[in-house]
Amino acid sequence: MTLQRVCALDELGEGSALGVELDVPGQDEPTPVCVALTGGNVYALRDECSHQDVRLSDGEVEGGKIECWLHGSQFDLESGKPTCLPAIDPVPTYPVTIESGDVFVDLAAAEQK
Repeated sequence: MTLQRVCALDELGEGSALGVELDVPGQDEPTPVCVALTGGNVYALRDECSHQDVRLSDGEVEGGKIECWLHGSQFDLESGKPTCLPAIDPVPTYPVTIESGDVFVDLAAAEQK
């Protein structure tokens, strides 16, 4: 498990999303990650709509989903699966750990799936 700190938990408001870029050992480019808080749970997924290259963190978070602002695709925050068109492909999700008031994401776990 390779945890990377993303933010303090109190930086996330209910129904909000935060976009960050995290370095992954062995990769030249950082990975865009969207961290969202809804229903008291924190989720992390790739910050890129699978329909078009748009940041999901700029969209609306509600009811366990995040909506892409450009064409309205919605993704389940837990599974990354699209819940409506035009997106048909899921986005990768990442395990989240909360420690001492900080949010950590494990990108390595997604690579092993």
